[in-house]
Amino acid sequence: MSSQRLNITLDEAHAAKLSRLAARVHVNEGTLARSLLSTAIDGADPDPANVVAVLDGIDGAWERAQLGVGQADTGETIALDKL
Repeated sequence: MSSQRLNITLDEAHAAKLSRLAARVHVNEGTLARSLLSTAIDGADPDPANVVAVLDGIDGAWERAQLGVGQADTGETIALDKL
């Protein structure tokens, strides 16, 4: 089984909640976050309409996506092999 590394940034409130939960169950925050994310992904409905609803619920997602498109158009990117 292969795995893929993801870096996820949480806002201050969610990061604090994750920290409290991890302390309560005596596990590393990253381990708990990985488990919670895996559970959420397993329970996600892959129907495109539902995926769109999830994405629409993310504050600023459209704006960040458009920013990324603009940065790509102007060459403000880093090649994957340079990361």
